[in-house]
Amino acid sequence: MEAWIAPVLAWLALPQFGLSTVFFVAMLSATLLPMGSEPAVFGLVKLNPDLFWPAILVATAGNTVGGAISWWMGLGAHHAVDKARGSPTELRALEWLRRFGARACLLSWLPGVGDPLCAVAGWLRLPFWPCVGYMAVGKFLRYLVMTSVLLYFMPGQFTP
Repeated sequence: MEAWIAPVLAWLALPQFGLSTVFFVAMLSATLLPMGSEPAVFGLVKLNPDLFWPAILVATAGNTVGGAISWWMGLGAHHAVDKARGSPTELRALEWLRRFGARACLLSWLPGVGDPLCAVAGWLRLPFWPCVGYMAVGKFLRYLVMTSVLLYFMPGQFTP
């Protein structure tokens, strides 16, 4: 595995690709695709410590755009299907989202449930901009904490 990680990290560190790659990976990982963006953020920051804040902000922006895309996908699915069918658990989850409204999007950073949460927020027609705002706050805190923790616990890892 180490044979391919060094070239990928070196490519991410290139100024012309680093931040745009982080944005794109963070955006894709916030859709319903099963991938994570933390390794890209961590790799870029590890190779370029001076890009800590730009990487956090760009990852937050990309992940928020991906969450907004999921919101629109949920809204589109709502228009395509007359009403939701599902188990009592799904109905309770929908009711929980209705009760908390856009604030529930603060949890969009959670692995496994965060991305579908954004789609369900669109499905329920929760207000777009408040949802995006809460997504951005949650995702910013996620990248700040995750990258800081990784840098603290792996100070010597992945240096070229």
